[in-house]
Amino acid sequence: MLPPDFPASAPPSPTANPAADVAAPPFTWPAAWRRPAFRARLGLVLGLLLGLASQLPRYFAWVQARPGHLLPDPLLARLPAHDVSRAIFAVIYAGIALGMTTLLPRPARLLRALWAYLLLHLLRCGTLWLLPLEPPSGLVLLRDPLVDALIYAAPAPITKDLFFSGHTATLLLLALAVPPGWRRQALLAGTVAVGALVLVQHAHYTYDVLAAPLFVWLAWQGSRRLSVSSE
Repeated sequence: MLPPDFPASAPPSPTANPAADVAAPPFTWPAAWRRPAFRARLGLVLGLLLGLASQLPRYFAWVQARPGHLLPDPLLARLPAHDVSRAIFAVIYAGIALGMTTLLPRPARLLRALWAYLLLHLLRCGTLWLLPLEPPSGLVLLRDPLVDALIYAAPAPITKDLFFSGHTATLLLLALAVPPGWRRQALLAGTVAVGALVLVQHAHYTYDVLAAPLFVWLAWQGSRRLSVSSE
């Protein structure tokens, strides 16, 4: 038996915080919208993306018009070219749909993904400016009616937007943005599939595809300070 003066249970610590044992409420849209910093940064990134989109047709027309370098590519030299445009865009648009439906209910993740996407485009514009290239030998023209009409919108097809692969990078960025789980695994599988398919199409050099993860990582890391934490 316990002595009479021995407490049956230890008293709570004066420094204990009962709220620490309670899970933090989810960072929902109503909670996010009440934060002025979130509203400001969301409006800013959307405005910057729209401004960039308005300038891209002119920029890509300039990229297409200037002369570039033809690079040796041992892998493409051994890989027969085939038109796999339908497969490429089926995977890309399915991945975008999966990524956006996952991110829309998660405002903090969505905001960071938008900033990362902006930085990714700026990095790609920079690499295209620094490294003018001619299309790989045996190129089979990619046909994407949506992007051709809204982004490139040039008299001639755009084939020199090469380094780095934007198709591969977009899916990989979505894979980083969604929570861990089957959706991330599906987007990573889609990234690998698109990277392989654009090589089959000879729409990119091997270097373009292999470099994409580096620039996605740079954009994702850079987006950390531009987004608003849910904590």
